[in-house]
Amino acid sequence: MKKYSVKIEAEALSDIQSITDWYNEAQAGLGKRFQKTVITQINSLSNNPQIYAIRYKKIRCLNVKKFPYMVHFYINDETLTTEILAVISTSQNPKIWEEKTYKK
Repeated sequence: MKKYSVKIEAEALSDIQSITDWYNEAQAGLGKRFQKTVITQINSLSNNPQIYAIRYKKIRCLNVKKFPYMVHFYINDETLTTEILAVISTSQNPKIWEEKTYKK
């Protein structure tokens, strides 16, 4: 099985930080829990990112466990890289997801 490197785009890092800050405001420690969960799941994409279905325009999505967010990512098979494009609330309109993550 091929091992993929995981690259988190600056915009996705900003998403994670904003969500973390929001959860920390809502409840002490919740932001830290969110951040740990999402980073663990993103790192797991190095093993077998193809298990997630393509949702739109070569973009795949991973549901964040216990939080209403999805990690939107693209697999570059030439460089064996999983590129994390965005972390977006599942309550947002899917068209926003496409506009925000369509870079490929």
